[in-house]
Amino acid sequence: MLECRAKLPCPTSEPYMLRLNEIKMALNHNEDDLINAIVDKLAINRDDLLSFTIFKRSHDARKKTNILLIYQLDVVLKDSVEESVLEQFSQQAFVKVSPDTSYHFVAQAEESFPNKEQQRPIIIGFGPCGILAALVLAQMGLKPIVLDRGQDVKQRTKDTWELWQKGKLNTESNVQFGEGGAGTFSDGKLYSQVKDKRFLSRKVLAEFVKAGAPDEILVDSKPHIGTFKLVSMVEKMREEIIALGGEIHFGQKVETIHREQNPDDSGQITGLTLSNGETMHSRHIILAIGHSARDTFEMLLEYGVYIESKPFSIGFRIEHPQSVIDKARFGENAGNPILGAADYHLVHHCKGKNGRSVYSFCMCPGGTVVAATSEEGSVVTNGMSQYSRNERNANAAIVVGIDPEQDYPEHVLSGIDLQRDLEKLAYKLGGGDYKAPAQLVGDFLQDKPSTELGDVAPSYKPGVNLGDLSKALPDFAIKAIREAIPAFNRKIDGYAMNDAVLTGVETRTSSPICIRRDKSFQSINTYGLYPAGEGAGYAGGILSAAIDGIKVAEAVAKSILVDTES
Repeated sequence: MLECRAKLPCPTSEPYMLRLNEIKMALNHNEDDLINAIVDKLAINRDDLLSFTIFKRSHDARKKTNILLIYQLDVVLKDSVEESVLEQFSQQAFVKVSPDTSYHFVAQAEESFPNKEQQRPIIIGFGPCGILAALVLAQMGLKPIVLDRGQDVKQRTKDTWELWQKGKLNTESNVQFGEGGAGTFSDGKLYSQVKDKRFLSRKVLAEFVKAGAPDEILVDSKPHIGTFKLVSMVEKMREEIIALGGEIHFGQKVETIHREQNPDDSGQITGLTLSNGETMHSRHIILAIGHSARDTFEMLLEYGVYIESKPFSIGFRIEHPQSVIDKARFGENAGNPILGAADYHLVHHCKGKNGRSVYSFCMCPGGTVVAATSEEGSVVTNGMSQYSRNERNANAAIVVGIDPEQDYPEHVLSGIDLQRDLEKLAYKLGGGDYKAPAQLVGDFLQDKPSTELGDVAPSYKPGVNLGDLSKALPDFAIKAIREAIPAFNRKIDGYAMNDAVLTGVETRTSSPICIRRDKSFQSINTYGLYPAGEGAGYAGGILSAAIDGIKVAEAVAKSILVDTES
C-alpha cells in the first residue's frame, strides 16, 4: 500500500479502512478534487475523512474528449461515522470493508530442515513461476534447489544480444532460456485476468517492489516494468533466495526424471539426472520450464508423464507509429504523461466457414520486435518494451487460434511440430541468417510482395527481408488475418495503414501442451511432480505464472509437512 496522498491527519493507531470503488475523476483533477469526491460520495463532512490511500487507478478512454481516471481507494474515517456509513450504503457495491490483501504463509519449516529423513524440493526452471515458487519456499524455510538450463541474467543478456546484433544463437541461453524466463525480454506486463480471491498478485507485486520495481505497479491497473528493470529485480530476488538457504544452479539441463511405477499404473517421482551425469533425489519436484522446453516435453512423455495437447495461436507481429495508436485511443489527450503510451486489445471473429478468432496479443507500446528463437535454423518473433515505453513504434502480435483436434490431431506433440515447421519456413523466407520475413500491411492486404519500406521502420533485429508473408502461415491463418486487419481499423483508425509492417512469425504465444495436474497440484499420474506455470499450460504471462508458482509452492510445503509428520 502506498503512503497517504491526502494532506489530512493520519490516525495514530492501526486504521479500520473502507474500500471505495468507482470514483471517477477528470484527467486534470488535483488532490483536493479527489478529497471532495470522497466526501460527496460518502455524504460525510470533510473533517470525518482522516486519510486515504490509492489501491488501484485505471482510466476510461471510450470518450476521447472526456477521458476519466477511475480510482479504488482505501479510506479511514472517524470512529463516529464508520458504522453509519457502512449501514447507509450496505446495499451498495461501491463501499465495503477493505479486504485483507496481505500474504499469509501456509506453513513454516523448523530451523533444522532438512534432516536425514527429509529431502529438499527441486524447482526446474527459473522464470517468473520458478522464481516465486523458490522465493516462497525459501521464505517458509524449505531451502529449495533451483535448476535452470540457461545462464544467469547478465550472461543471458549478453548471449541474447549476440543474436540480435550478430545473428549468433546460443540454444541454451537466449530469450526463452535462462534466469528470469521469457518474460525478462518483454514489456514486463504485470496484469492478468486470473481469479485472485486471495490477492496473490499483491504478494507478487510487493516482492517486485522490494526487489526494485517502481512503487506505482501497486496502484496502476495495468502495471509494467520493462526489460532493464526486470534484469536487476531478478538478481535481487535470487540473492534473497540464496540468503534464505536456497540454491540456484545455472547451465544445468535436466536430462531425465526418475519415476517409479506403481501397481495402479501411476508413478512416483524420486529424482532426476542432469546432462552432466549428476543425479539428484527428491520426491517434490516443481516443473516450471516455460513454453519452449520442447525437448523436456518429449522426455517427460517418454518417461510416462501424462501430457495432452491444447490450443495455441500463430501469426505475425504488427508495427505502427506509436503516435498513430496514441491519437486513435486518446485523441487530443495523446501524450498526456498520466496516460502514457496507449495500448490496445482487439478481437475479431471471422465469418463463414473459416470461423477463426483473430486477436492482438502481448501488445508493447513504444517498444521493439525482437528475435526470440531457441532453436537453430528458426525465426520466432516477440515484443519488448522498456519501462519508459518511448520507442517510436507500437507493436503487437496479431494471431489466429489453433485447435489441436482440428489442426494437428496426429499426436500429443503435433503442435510443436507445427511450430517448428513454421519457424524453419520463416528462417528460409528471411534469408537464412536469422533475419525475419516482413511485408507492408498494404501489400499484404492486396496480396502482393513488398519491395521497399514506407514510413514505418521495422525494429526487428538482426533485420528483415521484405517479401510475401502469405507463404509463411497456413492459408486459413492468412485469410483470417486479412479479414481481421480492416475490422481492427474500424476500432483503431490507422491500423490498416499501408506502411505498417508485419514481421513473421509469432508462434510461441502459449504452450501447445498441458501437463495435467490434480487438486493437489501434482501430475495426475506422477505423484511428487508439480507441473506449473506457462509451459505446463497453467499461466499466460509474468503475473499469472508467478501466482501459479506461489500456489504450487504452497502445495509442496503442505506435502512436505505431512510427509515429515507421518
